[in-house]
Amino acid sequence: MTSVAQEPSAWQRFWAGDVMYSFRRSPVAVVAAVVLLVCVLGAVLAPWVVPHNPQDLASLNLMDAQLPPAWMPEGRATYLLGTDGYGRDILSALFYGARVSLLVGLGAVALSMAIGISLGLVAGFFGGRLDAVLMRVCDVMLSFPAILVALLINGVGRALFPNASDSLAYGVLILAIALSGWVQYARTVRGSTLVERNKEYVQAARVVGVPSLRIMRRHVLPNVLGPVLVLATIQVASAIITEATLSFLGVGVPPTNPSLGTLIRIGNEFLFAGQWWITLFPGLMLVVISLSVNLLGDWLRDALNPRLR
Repeated sequence: MTSVAQEPSAWQRFWAGDVMYSFRRSPVAVVAAVVLLVCVLGAVLAPWVVPHNPQDLASLNLMDAQLPPAWMPEGRATYLLGTDGYGRDILSALFYGARVSLLVGLGAVALSMAIGISLGLVAGFFGGRLDAVLMRVCDVMLSFPAILVALLINGVGRALFPNASDSLAYGVLILAIALSGWVQYARTVRGSTLVERNKEYVQAARVVGVPSLRIMRRHVLPNVLGPVLVLATIQVASAIITEATLSFLGVGVPPTNPSLGTLIRIGNEFLFAGQWWITLFPGLMLVVISLSVNLLGDWLRDALNPRLR
């Protein structure tokens, strides 16, 4: 009696697919993924894995301020990377700061994708005057630096809500970064939609009377997501750097919940006094996260490009 071969599971098919094969064959992508995974897990599990809570102001001791790293003569083993000017443990502050930076960066990219994909689909599918108007808006947005747009929107939000809570301040910051980054998604999706809308499967759906909204959502959108995923991966690093820049300029997240940019700005005040560790380690953390995300984005771009297979 012959046995029937068991059908492979979805995970097995994914693991044996072209993308994962390319991932396993790329040492740079594997190292970048491992480093990014450690940073993300450390940020998510910060309340349980770090030795101190830098956001608990009652636990801070000013007598422990500006202590050097543990391997230096005046360092202490309880503060492995030293402390800042407020007595906060640098190691603990790094993961709490990365938590805020990743939250703002991922939230901004998600909002940028929602806005850009929606407008790009509409512009590319319907064309005409609507397409022309949306593309001129994109041209205007591209004529201004992203950091300037984010500064303007964030400043307006703070002026309208001067006594806003921390959650609303995060929302304003995410909105400011998202409104300066949706243009790339809109132009990318529009270009792909212009190609897809003239293909046979779209014409067949129109002939049988499928509504335009359903055609865009069920047929066109899945076929234009490849370039968008690559762009989103790279834009996460840009959003994190933009958030760090805004925080460095003093218009980012609230000082009570510092991000990596806020920590760098605080450390910059002590840099010329010899306390280099206060700004060096947050800067290295920011570089490691951004570099890992960019390397993964470069790998994903090559893996999804059929010409390079």
